[in-house]
Amino acid sequence: MRDDRGPRLAVSLFSGAGGMDVGFARAGFQSVIACELDPAACETFNQNLRLVGHRGNAITPTSVLEVDLSKVPSDLDIVYGGPPCQGFSVAGKMDPNDERSTLIHAFFDVVDATKPRAFVCENVKALAISERWEEVRAALFTRTERDYSVALVVIGATDFGVPQNRERMFLIGIRRDLYDAGTGALKKEIEARLEAYHATPETVADIVRDLGPAGTKRNPLTCTAKVAFAKSPIMRRSPYAGMLFNGAGRPIPSGGYSSTLPASMGGNKTPIVDEGEILNGLPSLIEEYHGSLMAGGNAQPGEAPKRLRRLTIKECMRIQTFPDDYKFAGRKSAVYRQIGNAVPCRLAEVVARSVDGILTAAETAKEGKAVA
Repeated sequence: MRDDRGPRLAVSLFSGAGGMDVGFARAGFQSVIACELDPAACETFNQNLRLVGHRGNAITPTSVLEVDLSKVPSDLDIVYGGPPCQGFSVAGKMDPNDERSTLIHAFFDVVDATKPRAFVCENVKALAISERWEEVRAALFTRTERDYSVALVVIGATDFGVPQNRERMFLIGIRRDLYDAGTGALKKEIEARLEAYHATPETVADIVRDLGPAGTKRNPLTCTAKVAFAKSPIMRRSPYAGMLFNGAGRPIPSGGYSSTLPASMGGNKTPIVDEGEILNGLPSLIEEYHGSLMAGGNAQPGEAPKRLRRLTIKECMRIQTFPDDYKFAGRKSAVYRQIGNAVPCRLAEVVARSVDGILTAAETAKEGKAVA
């Protein structure tokens, strides 16, 4: 953060519930414009204006195609955001004709219009590595490399203190009048700066123990979907893969990290934990049941013991590294969706700090040349 010059100014696109904004605010950025289409997410954003670092008015549902940029300052520091990823996601249909896939180009339309010092575009790992999206990647580099040094990096969330096995793509650009280098040079510098922020996350068990049993004041029981044994379980070597239970919400190893929290989370799509193992030291029911099936035992269709339950909203917030006092608006299903859609706050923060460091060094060097 440039303490002597005040906060860096930003435009936030596809703001959602504000996960990326919280991270950038922690790194010293403030948004002058924020844009989100979902009404519930807008209300969540507006209830947390201090935490998301927004210096403008409360936001109303607005498409990025219609965002008003007339009040954007000429010396804008950054445009950041995570365009909808369902069109690119391995978990989704990966449909090039999905209109959500085209919104990434709308992100760069705003970059073209505002000419910030930097941009950070977050998306799924598949966009960075899949051959299917090679033409999209090439198009993004072609339209940005004239004015920006650009780098594509894939970052694992668990490397930076996020208790979630989630890898995300970040396309990062620094304006060439500040940093005129090849793609390889910028990527190396970003990765070197990120190294300073490596941290070991707390485990899911740590989170549950700290918040306490589901249904208590600090950890309300917010997902009532029951856990039932699958009638025809799909087996894998790991008890935490395959499909042992109903719904798409898979169990989480108590001593490990969550898989990526899905945007479709809620109901029986919400991941499962063994509260009896975590809080009472009981043997893992999930591992015992898996072992029995692997040894040739029969499936046990029907409701599972209540010690197996779905993650609460507070636990999901912790996994996405939202502050405990963050307020969410909307129906329960909408809140789960907002959390699942978010960029983990801590992951956004380390990217923001790394970009800020590059900008500060580049600005200092440029000022030194001007004085000389």
